[in-house]
Amino acid sequence: MRLPTLRQLQYLTAVIEEKHFGRAAEKCHVTQSTLSAGIQDLEDLLEVGLLERTNRKVLTTPIGEEVAERARQILSLSDDLVDLAQAEKNPLAGRIRIGVIPTISPFLLPRVLPRIRKQLPQLELLLIEDQSERLLVQVENGDIDVAILAFPFNTRNLNYRVIAEEPFWVALPKDHALCGNEYIQPHQLPINELLLLAEGHCMREHAISACQLPASAQRRSVQATSLYTLIEMVASGLGITLIPHMAINSDMVRHADICLRPLKRDSLAKREIGLVWRPSFRRTSTLEQLSSSFTAAMEESL
Repeated sequence: MRLPTLRQLQYLTAVIEEKHFGRAAEKCHVTQSTLSAGIQDLEDLLEVGLLERTNRKVLTTPIGEEVAERARQILSLSDDLVDLAQAEKNPLAGRIRIGVIPTISPFLLPRVLPRIRKQLPQLELLLIEDQSERLLVQVENGDIDVAILAFPFNTRNLNYRVIAEEPFWVALPKDHALCGNEYIQPHQLPINELLLLAEGHCMREHAISACQLPASAQRRSVQATSLYTLIEMVASGLGITLIPHMAINSDMVRHADICLRPLKRDSLAKREIGLVWRPSFRRTSTLEQLSSSFTAAMEESL
């Protein structure tokens, strides 16, 4: 019995992701006719229609969606197989693709990347910044190998390891009454002044959970999509916000006209930082080295 090839599965997933035959062909580095013929051959082999082709767009049939999901899993396992073989030759060399969330990458990466380059000079890092949920999907699909996330977060069936934890600080306008405090208790936070990141950013949920605030906590009229925007809002007197400890010595925070006060250290006002990877990803030596490097960089910042 003839079986689908990895190339055919790659063509199918590319078309579904790009929703366009031309862009999918470019992504796969083949001509459009080659890609179309490969998908047609796959449909003939499986004896089902996977795509609905119109003049304007490409639609996926229900069975096509299911086949594509299985195809992503197969392609991911295939990539892991190649990585495993390469790691056997030289465990600390080759390429590794790492995803990082925006509330970690600008603060932790400048500390840890020089350390990794020195300790692992033959390791090529490809870095991607995105939100937690999208990074998890990329790990599952094999688009990236490891994600650096903040917890708690549902990692589904993926492996994960917590490497550090860090407290939250409160950022306030310079003339705020709470600036006179040495530290701030979570119950002292004026909820009607609280500014948080928009829905979809995990630090929003972490801040609400860590400070035991109601889910509706924050000023509804203002939502930001980056920590930088939140800091600028605080400096302008629009409210207060919570920032992770790793950010307090960054240029973004040090140069802002704001007041910083720690949340009381014995409170639960903190988040955990960790690595997430597929169970099939077997480059354990690389993971151990990366984990060690990230942990050391986190410890230096605390």
